Parts: sequence; structure tokens; C-alpha cells
Amino acid sequence: MPSDAARSDRAPATGPSGAGKPVSISVVGVRKHFGVTRALDGCNFSACFGEIHAIVGGNGCGKSTLAKILSGVLPADGGRVSVLGHATLTPYEARGIGVATVFQEVLVADECSVVDNLFMGSDGLFTQRLSGAAKLRAADALMRDLAGERVDVQALAGTLPLNLKQWITIGRALLRNPRILILDESSAALDLDSTERLFAKMRALRDGGATVLIVTHRIAELIRISDRATVLRDGRDVGVLEKSEITEHNLLSLMTGRSDHAKPVSSASVEDALHGEVVLRTRGLRIWPESPSLDVDLHRGEILGVAGLDGQGQSEFVRILAGVQAAAAGHPEVRTGDGRFAAIHGLAEATGHGVSYVSGDRKREGIFANLSIFENMLMPLYRLKARAGKIATIDWKALDATFAYEVDNLLIKMGARTNKITSLSGGNQQKVLIGRGFAMNPDIMVLNDPARGIDVGAKAELYRHLSAFAAQGRAVVYMSSEIEEFVGFCSRVIVFRNGGAFDAFRGSALDPAVILAAMFGQTDGRGTRLLTSSQATAAATTVGPIKIREFAPTVRRSAAATAEGPRFGTADRDSRPAIRIVEFQDGHPVEIGPTDGGQR
Repeated sequence: MPSDAARSDRAPATGPSGAGKPVSISVVGVRKHFGVTRALDGCNFSACFGEIHAIVGGNGCGKSTLAKILSGVLPADGGRVSVLGHATLTPYEARGIGVATVFQEVLVADECSVVDNLFMGSDGLFTQRLSGAAKLRAADALMRDLAGERVDVQALAGTLPLNLKQWITIGRALLRNPRILILDESSAALDLDSTERLFAKMRALRDGGATVLIVTHRIAELIRISDRATVLRDGRDVGVLEKSEITEHNLLSLMTGRSDHAKPVSSASVEDALHGEVVLRTRGLRIWPESPSLDVDLHRGEILGVAGLDGQGQSEFVRILAGVQAAAAGHPEVRTGDGRFAAIHGLAEATGHGVSYVSGDRKREGIFANLSIFENMLMPLYRLKARAGKIATIDWKALDATFAYEVDNLLIKMGARTNKITSLSGGNQQKVLIGRGFAMNPDIMVLNDPARGIDVGAKAELYRHLSAFAAQGRAVVYMSSEIEEFVGFCSRVIVFRNGGAFDAFRGSALDPAVILAAMFGQTDGRGTRLLTSSQATAAATTVGPIKIREFAPTVRRSAAATAEGPRFGTADRDSRPAIRIVEFQDGHPVEIGPTDGGQR
């Protein structure tokens, strides 16, 4: 494995070892500063035609800055950059030579239609490449192909959920038939099924000779899809891994400079947590008018995981618990200090009863873009930290101590605290929002995909903090689009389908493959069915056999499991994640893999 000492000061002239592919991108000694912050500090990078190349690193390491330099959005302060033989590019020039970029933030014009967003920038002032009817047909076919469902392309983009907005930005890039496609955290808003469709498009581009660059924090994803990976740390390249070297251990070692990366296990006993006092509950709650009713209890000391395919109601459920969104029927109820339960009708009530909410959609539900880092973290505390008197004054000394503690605790990489929050990388912006949630000193934390956009090291720290939080007798609701996050962390996981809680798992049943099967409407009996038989039938898969290919948690089937013949293997760690191939036959999940990794 390449080490820091083995770094080259020159970009290589050819591609992966033995491949001899021509270079499409070459970066040598590039520097970029934002004030006193060094985003890139002598960074080297190269990519080739016909490969999928991952750019990996912790928050604030310079990944997105490098992507913006390659796409012409930012100029380099020093060093040499060559993109398809061109040294200095504007975004317009980059598009002209075949560079398409999908940025970390979902960039759509909410007041324009889907079709207008897709073809934005493709026409000249007085010229039009396609007629209106042709654009409608092309947009309809593209969105159906990408999203896997019919999308009204004449609808305003602002009316669509986040995952469809992400498909609009990806579709806009694909319509240009790019020679270089740069994807900066583009799968962050997508569920497992959608990610598979994105991977298929990436492979098709690679096989057609294009260069695909992927910036992602999802280790399992990049292990599966990448041909090579370049790791950045503190603005410098610290290693290039060939496909056979791309393992979780190698990536984390290069990213952090350390070799100890054990995932924290919840410190509270699962059984103790599930027998603890109920602190939050729902009775007869309906997410949508037609969805099943939900009776769910959250116990003191519990970390409750919430999972589901995109659009199945799990995100709405956690928003309802936090008072951010109203339910179609019923209200969540929180235990008050006198032991009674009080209904939550809105965010202010939830906050007043000690419920804190952290969203992964920071652009829409998190940051105040025009305010400072300090204000973004602590604004909700201004009233709580006010001194009593005829004129209330804010206790700035107390706020300063809280801010310093959260920045140090969450390892937020930042300049001056008075800088706007938009000066931070996306991952550090997310850490500020997580810090805001902890700073409110809640009894219950409700997190809606909070780890989106933060690196694996920061995720491990978040797991530790939440485990310690629950161990203090508090409670956590944790919704995630990454199944691997639940294992060894959550006390219990509830899987949603069609707006209802389809299945629940705890203990040894917390297997990623079993959870995934339930997300597709199948069960092997390990969970606790939460729907009636008629509701479960309506929620279950009704189409033919489903095949889930290339799902890659770091799980292999053990010899003992094979001898016993269970449907799914036990968690048996391996240095290289296996690819599990699961097929549903006659309503039962049957493992017909694994394979040894690699491509389809």
C-alpha cells in the first residue's frame, strides 16, 4: 500500500498499473487558499480515460476544492492543471470540451420545471438545439430511466423530493454525453436502489471510454465501484490505491494516518434499553391518510434505527417525531417531568420538551447561509442563555464555552468563528448542525440521515457521542440511508414500507442483508412483524423475483453459517468486503453468492 513517504511530486503519465491508459486529467503541485485556510497544499492527481476514479479523504481535506478546480469553478493559486489537454478553464469552457460536474449541493431552480432544469444552459440566446416537444420526450425518458419511476417533467422542481432533485442534476450532466463526469457526493441523497442505477450509468460511461471521478464518504460504495482511489489528507495526496488495494482498512489508514478504526458498540445493553422507561411514543399515528397506523415506543437509553427504501415514509416519520412535520392522523407524545405524556404539535413544543432535531438536508432544514459559524450553532440557545432582568441579555461567556466544547468535541475544521458557515466544507457544515443538536442539551435526539456528507472518521466519532448520550439515560432516533450504520450501534431497527413499520430487528437479527430484505418487503422470521397480516400483504413486494446484486457490507458467509444453512450469513469481518447476491424466491430471500468483489 502506498505510504506518505512514497508520494510522488509528479503526476504519473499513465493510468492503473499495467493498463497503460491515456491520461485525461493531470494535476501537479496544485495549491489553493481561502484566506489563511489551505484547502490544497501541493496536491498531485491523475485520472485516465476508461476508469472510475475515487477521490477520498476526511472533511476539509480538499476533495470538493479539487473537483471545482477541475471543472473550472475555482482557479488554482499555483501548480499545474491539465484537463483534456487544457490548462486553465472557465465553467463554460469546461462544458464545451466535455466536462460535466454534479456538485455536492443539489442545484436546481425550484421555480422552473423539471425539463427546463434538465436542459438549462444547453441552448444559446437565439438558438435552440431541440424543439419543446423533443425536450419533453427526452426528459421523460431520461427521468424514467434514472429515477425508476414516471416523473412529471412539466412539474416545478421545487415540488419534488430531494432524491428526484438529485436525479435532475445527474440527468443534466448525462445529457451532455460527457468525456469527464465528476460526481461530488452525488449518491448522498439516493437510496440503495437508486444508487445501483447510478452505478450502472457510471459503468456505461467508463466502458465507453469516459473518465468518471467520484467523491464520496460511503466506503462500501467506492470499494465496489472504483477502479482506483486517490486519498487526500490536509490538502495533500497521501496515496493512490489500485483496485485490489481498495479496502476499508487501507482507506482509513491513509485518511487518518492511524490504523485503529474499530467501530464503537453501543455502551448500553440492548435488553436493558428496551426495558427502560418509555420517553416518546406514537399511538394510532398515520404518516399519510392511507398508510397503516403506527404504535412505536422509544425507551430511555435506546438508540432506535429507522430504515427504508426512499419514499417509504421513514424520513417523514422522524420529522413528525421532532415536530417538523404534521402527521395525517395522531401526534407523537413525549414524557414530561411529572411522568405524564404531552402531545407534540410542532417544533417549538418538541424543543420545549427536550427533543432536538438534526437534518441531513442542511441546505433546506439546517444552515443559515448568511450567518456565521457561531450563530448557526448557537442561535437556538440565545433565549436559553439569556440573563434574567428587566432587559434580557445574552450570557456570551456561557455560549463561548459551549461553542468551544462542541468544536473540540466534534473536531470541526474551521477558521474564525465569525466566518460564514458557507466557508466550511459540506461535512464541517453538517458537524456544526450536529453540534447545535448536542448544545441544546436535549433528552431525546432525532436525527434524519445526519451523517450524509461527513467522513468515516467523523461518523465513528458521532456514533461514540450518541452512544454516550444514550448511556446517560437519554434516547436517540437515528434514520439513515446507509444500512451498515445500524450494525453494532443501534439497539433496535424499524424498517418502513408504504408508510408503515414493516419489520423490526434487534440483537443478532441486526444483519445488513436481513434489513435489506425487509426493505424490499421480504422477511425471514428474525424480526418482529409490526403490521397486521393484511397490512403486511399490502406492504410486501408484489412483483416477480427480486435480485439484489452487489450489495456490499463487510460481511461474508461463515463456514458455520453455511453448514447450518441459514438464508443469510453471519457478520464475519474480512479485509475486503464481499459482494452478496441475494434472490427472493417464493417470498424467501436466498443467498446465491457471495462473489469475490469486482465488477459485474
